[in-house]
Amino acid sequence: MTEAIVVRNEKRLEGKVVIITGGASGIGEATARLFVHHGPCMIVIADIQDQKGQDVAKSIGPHICSYVHCDVTDELQVKSMVDWTVKNYGRLDVMFSNAGIGIPNQTILELDLSAYDRVMGVNARGMATCVKHAGKAMVDGGVKGSIVCTASLAGSAGRETCLDYAMSKHAVLGLMRSASVQLGKYGIRVNCVSPSGLATPMTCKIHGSDTEGVEKMFSSFSSLKGGVVLKVKHVADAVLFLASDDSAFVTGHNLAVDGGFRPH
Repeated sequence: MTEAIVVRNEKRLEGKVVIITGGASGIGEATARLFVHHGPCMIVIADIQDQKGQDVAKSIGPHICSYVHCDVTDELQVKSMVDWTVKNYGRLDVMFSNAGIGIPNQTILELDLSAYDRVMGVNARGMATCVKHAGKAMVDGGVKGSIVCTASLAGSAGRETCLDYAMSKHAVLGLMRSASVQLGKYGIRVNCVSPSGLATPMTCKIHGSDTEGVEKMFSSFSSLKGGVVLKVKHVADAVLFLASDDSAFVTGHNLAVDGGFRPH
């Protein structure tokens, strides 16, 4: 007998409690704004950009969105943020571990280890800390949740520059793959989203250009033409898929959002 095809309700995160780190701007902000259209759900934005984070939470609505200051390099702050979420909302269903910092232009022969430590501290250690405490909260609460990490195309290939950034994103993939195995026995899924370059406030600042200039630069590497340019919305759509039950049997997966990236 053929199994019936179920058309899913558009409210794909209804009743869910969500944490988004790095949620005050860029991909995190876009994801928070997308998620509210697939609720009702409770969203906790965590960031170190306090004014921006508070403004985003206020604009989304204080009845469904809160802001918590959290530096992911400080494990006590991460634990406190997760504990606060569970205490106030009763559970944690989705962790979008998205906080990260930009791309220092480093090579192996001129590697500044203090800058390296900073990048790895946020992008690798901070990511591991968020996955650890989200996983513990889900296991303790008996929640078969979803953890999504922001990786990067840089995590799947070598680069001529930006050595420490590439190393940090390779580490995120290793974290995701191992954590997906270790948390899978609890019904918890762990996946990554890996965008290619796109114009966020951080990347525009790094490249010293406006949105149009950064998009033009990155779009030249995409095999997908016809006026389609990678936006934060496209990444948010991918995160929504991985966070929701639409991907209920997907774990340990690195979802590339790169337009068929091809280096020159």
